[in-house]
Amino acid sequence: MNTKTTSAVVGAVVAMSLVVNAVSAQQAEAGKPRQKFKGPPKVFILAGQSNMQGHAKVSTFEHIGMDPATKPMLAEMLGADGKPKVCERVWISSIGCAEAEQTGKLTAGFGATTEKIGPEFTFGLYMQKFTDAPILLIKTSWGGKSLNTDFRPPSAGPYVFNETQLAAFQKQGKDLAAIKAAKEKETGVYYRLMIEHVKKVLADIKRVMPDYDAAQGYELAGFVWFQGWNDLVDSGTYPNRDKPGGYDAYSTAMAHFIRDVRKDLNAPKLPFVIGVLGVGGPTAVYGPDQQRYKATHQNFRDAMAAPAELPEFKGNVAAVRTEKYWDQELTAAKKKDNEIRQRAKKLAAEGKLKPAEEKAALEKVRTEGLTERERQVLEKGISNLEFHYLGSAKILGGIGKGLAEAMAELLKNKLCLSSGHRTASYRLSSRETGRPSEVPQSQWLGPVVLKGRSR
Repeated sequence: MNTKTTSAVVGAVVAMSLVVNAVSAQQAEAGKPRQKFKGPPKVFILAGQSNMQGHAKVSTFEHIGMDPATKPMLAEMLGADGKPKVCERVWISSIGCAEAEQTGKLTAGFGATTEKIGPEFTFGLYMQKFTDAPILLIKTSWGGKSLNTDFRPPSAGPYVFNETQLAAFQKQGKDLAAIKAAKEKETGVYYRLMIEHVKKVLADIKRVMPDYDAAQGYELAGFVWFQGWNDLVDSGTYPNRDKPGGYDAYSTAMAHFIRDVRKDLNAPKLPFVIGVLGVGGPTAVYGPDQQRYKATHQNFRDAMAAPAELPEFKGNVAAVRTEKYWDQELTAAKKKDNEIRQRAKKLAAEGKLKPAEEKAALEKVRTEGLTERERQVLEKGISNLEFHYLGSAKILGGIGKGLAEAMAELLKNKLCLSSGHRTASYRLSSRETGRPSEVPQSQWLGPVVLKGRSR
């Protein structure tokens, strides 16, 4: 059995294991007594496009354990039986990854497909460490969606075509009225779908969390945003994207997005974490073949992170640079493998080899050119393309963990402020001499838990 066949078989076995695991969990749940929650559930909203959906196959979990630095994370992700852990205190409602809403206790399989994970898995696993309360994740994610159009928030106003775009349409002889009408129809569709689903779940939490006690209410505890690719590559909307300030419109729209989410969910100080797009890793270590888009990537990342520095968002919005979770070893091995494949292809063309001979030649060259470690990380660590973080559970798992840690820090600051204590980084009031007890409740960052909402 060759390597590809072996990988396919392993993948199929893992996928089947997920299904069996889910069914077993449901059957086990049916016979369990009702859970008694420790306080109202904390609700976190996760939203974005394909990287929030998540394209890391469960078959890449093993690779996490190959690095001593991330091996402890793998231990958190697996149960005693070696299968993906089923979280006993975390429930999830997810739309956008399948034709119908997916609900249940959090485990692997709530990614873009049921054999994948996104940031939600480790986000939920690690949020458990920061609270004894039950957790509800509401995930709304759709692939290929932009902030400038699809998720455009109401207060950002209508999408306005720039002069460069208008000139191009005119030169191409396109129907400008039809283009504007289509854009107007597309604008904000997924923002509205996101808000509608969040409100739907919050109106009937028991549908997702069977043991939920409505008398306890819930705490709308935080929002995580992980998106970016469709805006990054949109040279029409951002014609000067390779220049400083070229993505300023994204920063502006993101600030409107945060304000509108808080307004529409009646949560004025809702903690907000922005997952800054980081495919490829830090631009400072980009290789020669990446230099042509180094400035564009850095400009966009800075624009994504910028809202967290606005005075109004200080202490309640954080930006997580996901580039730091990129796996450079995977990048190096993949680059080396691609070079080997190109050489093998050239040799095959020069030798006029038949397909079977070309395949055998490639395997020979790869065996000679790659170390055993390189072959292992390539086979076990990658399941998708670069713009999907290589479909690596090590990378996406690290991102989910990082997002949870950033959220926990914001919640800690909220707790300090709502308890009437100052912190080194945040001010309770614009009045420097005012005592904490003098600050109006409306200015607190701590939540007010109600029966059915948080503000």
